[in-house]
Amino acid sequence: MPQSAASLDPASVGPVRILQVEDSAEDAELLSMELLDAGLEAEFLRVESAEGLERAISGFAPHLVLSDLSMPGFSGQEALRIVRRLVPDLPFIFVSGTMGEDTAVQALHEGADDYILKDKTARLPTAVVRAIREARSLAERARVEQELLRAQRLDCLAMLAAGLSHDLRNILQPLLIVPDLLAIHSDDPKIHKLGQVISESGRRGHEMAESMLAFVRGSGVARERVDVAALLQAVQLLLHGSLGRQVRLEVESLPEGELVTRGNYTELQQSLLNLCLNAVQAMPDGGTVTVSARQREEARGSVACISVADTGVGMDAQTLAQLFTPFFSTKSDGTGLGLVSCKRIVETYDGRIEVRSEPGRGTTFEIILPILQDDAEAEAIESAAAGQGQRILIVDGDATRLSLIGNALVSQGYQPMRALDGAIALQAMAVDMPDLAIIDNDILLLSAASLLSTMRERGYAGPVVVLQDPSKPLEQGSLVGHELHVLEKPLKMGQLFAAVEQALQGPARSAQALQGRASTA
Repeated sequence: MPQSAASLDPASVGPVRILQVEDSAEDAELLSMELLDAGLEAEFLRVESAEGLERAISGFAPHLVLSDLSMPGFSGQEALRIVRRLVPDLPFIFVSGTMGEDTAVQALHEGADDYILKDKTARLPTAVVRAIREARSLAERARVEQELLRAQRLDCLAMLAAGLSHDLRNILQPLLIVPDLLAIHSDDPKIHKLGQVISESGRRGHEMAESMLAFVRGSGVARERVDVAALLQAVQLLLHGSLGRQVRLEVESLPEGELVTRGNYTELQQSLLNLCLNAVQAMPDGGTVTVSARQREEARGSVACISVADTGVGMDAQTLAQLFTPFFSTKSDGTGLGLVSCKRIVETYDGRIEVRSEPGRGTTFEIILPILQDDAEAEAIESAAAGQGQRILIVDGDATRLSLIGNALVSQGYQPMRALDGAIALQAMAVDMPDLAIIDNDILLLSAASLLSTMRERGYAGPVVVLQDPSKPLEQGSLVGHELHVLEKPLKMGQLFAAVEQALQGPARSAQALQGRASTA
């Protein structure tokens, strides 16, 4: 990225330590004075032997090395080899009075950052500042990439833990059902006692699985209002100064508040930053990374489309097909977890990632997220009263919506009981009677009416929130005996939270539920 005149001001780099490999004390003093006169705040140390150079690198810890080319008993080329062996990224500039063009080119090939002739030192301050800034940029980029890699590894562990938690709960489910069956089919007190032991083991196992899931979700990943313009500005600031001179970053400006979505700001920033760094790595010979955002209309409504485009090497169809496969990577030192992590984060917020690429013609990634159309929806979610551990049975044949509703209710302090159909719902209710039921009107096996009728026969008399498709209105006459709250799909989480809060707010019902829970504890 081209550096401005202000960024190359010697005073802008702050205090630095400069190591001089020079046999002439007079020449070293002249160079030091020129840099100080230019405004550089620097501390200098001069050495003239290999042993002195090695000691100074460890003891003085320089930010940059200035080296003569020819010295009695020691050479600049040898000094360069020592520096590159001990500190590969330390900036190294030759300052010599006897450097021909061929020698200068050879020095650059061997790893020197620049060369200056002693009789033409006017360019020295600028060369020193540029070399120090580029070294800092590379170090910062390495740090950012390490942080992303760490986050990706943790995210992968979280996915594994979430899967393990899900499987554990499925395996433990019979331990909660069998004791009730034993009690029905046997009057033997020893069998009942054995059933209680099994039930207690199953309950403890479920608690462990829930604790694991709570740890995976974490307490700091709550959803919030995310302004896409602010997100793009933050990524631009993080990448500023971390790109090589051959890479140009273009971030299209966007009015604040024009595009707003809902998600976790830090996670979305991590995903966008990851895509930008991937774009940089796809351009080994340089190029342009363009980050932009726009609104797009789709069948499900308005969406925010955040684009990261590069002019790099591109990808073929085979690579594209495996792009989001865990542990697949085209980089020799890649983990294959970065894009998997991005995809999981974006899908958590009901979004998706699309990719377009051709070999030799660059790549474009698009993060597509639902737009938060109405601030009232955000306020409804943020102002919703926190739950107090009430058990809520969710019955929905759409696994994605079932998971999203369950996770949202957990974040509000409720205990969801998830079921994909009516049969599973009845099994769950036999284990633990819910305080409220949320039922999709379009479930399989049992209709919502049939399920609620059976639930009423088995003792459930609590409130019901029914999710209905406007084209398939609910026959409420068949649901007499239940306090009903009907919500139309597509579902808005703010409306759901409000309906749940309203259904549970009756003081008599809340007191009765808490008393019943205390008596069975």
